[in-house]
Amino acid sequence: MRSPRFSARKAKALMAKLPMMLTCAEFEEFILDYFEGTLSGKQYAVFKVHLMLCRDCKSYIAAYERSTELGKNVFKEPYAPVPNDMPEDLVQAILAAKEAGTDSEPRI
Repeated sequence: MRSPRFSARKAKALMAKLPMMLTCAEFEEFILDYFEGTLSGKQYAVFKVHLMLCRDCKSYIAAYERSTELGKNVFKEPYAPVPNDMPEDLVQAILAAKEAGTDSEPRI
């Protein structure tokens, strides 16, 4: 006999009924404050409970953390050599944009 499965849908339904539980949309609004350490103790606790119970938000925050880490790594070595597989026209476009400065409007 198989044990009953606790599906993500059931978890979300349960979370919606718990007092002071964040929705996924509300969770997303708190992410920056979470990473900056500016949540109050109560907000932090509610945020962490949601994170423990919601598989989707757990995946979302993991992807967010990976993205911010990659972004930080890009700027660790600003004068690193250009990778060999970088298209030359892209390199030239970046250099031209840099030379033009930030005053010009981006062309689409």
